[in-house]
Amino acid sequence: MLARRALLKNWSRRTLAAYRSDLMDAQQWLEARGKDLFSASEDDLRAYFASLGRMGLALRTLRRRRAALAQWYRMLREEGVRADDPLKGLPKLARARPLPKVITEAQVERLLAAPTVSTPTGLRDKALLELLYATGLRASELAALEVGDLDLAAGWVRVRAGKGDKERLVPLGEEAAAWLEKWLAKRPKDGPYLFPGRGGRRLTRARIWQIVKRYAKEAGIHPPPSPHVLRHAFATHLLAHGADLRAVQQMLGHAQISTTEIYTHVARARLKRLVDRHHPLAREKSAIMDAEAEER
Repeated sequence: MLARRALLKNWSRRTLAAYRSDLMDAQQWLEARGKDLFSASEDDLRAYFASLGRMGLALRTLRRRRAALAQWYRMLREEGVRADDPLKGLPKLARARPLPKVITEAQVERLLAAPTVSTPTGLRDKALLELLYATGLRASELAALEVGDLDLAAGWVRVRAGKGDKERLVPLGEEAAAWLEKWLAKRPKDGPYLFPGRGGRRLTRARIWQIVKRYAKEAGIHPPPSPHVLRHAFATHLLAHGADLRAVQQMLGHAQISTTEIYTHVARARLKRLVDRHHPLAREKSAIMDAEAEER
């Protein structure tokens, strides 16, 4: 049933695996108490979530587990297996929306300048980093890129392995396109992948993380950012320079504009810190507060 719903809802394989794992966890907990997912009551699920809370699980994990159970009981109602929703009386878990981590434009410049492009590996990594920052691709999307997905003449890259298996076109930018052209001239011809690993196989997400981490350390960026932080930087820096929110949404492949709007909050927060740090009135206020603190 779950696999059929995943197909109808266009879930990614990762989402399906996470929901399946969450449901198995709930089933095991219920079985230990003589119940199961088909017969669980509101009180059973309330006790289950209370036990998860005592374990100290992150709010994000708790929300996902509730979402998995919500999908399960919706399926049971649609299939006529049960008429009620045992989750209905449970309080909603508040959404926590921390601002994404972002590195500065100066830090990005240092990161992009770190690879030694006179070596094949350095040239590959330079092109990879330029592409990550120029397009805001997820690491999994970058790993799945094939040479045929590039159109350097038009300045586009086709993303076919996006979240929910949605395809989109993302502009490259002149700098990234120039380095990709240099990389293609030296790239090993084994396999279709734009950035092949050993034996022509695609790079793993973990390997891409290692590449970013290595050059971040060389560039003196601490803590070293993940590939996803480069995605955050791509969006935040574009919006800070006046890019259209809808255009950024399309480039990131977000289904909802509200997901992209979080980056406007990041840009505003950074602007406020900049004013607080450099505006003369802000500095004067800070000095007064420091003096008052000393008197106390």
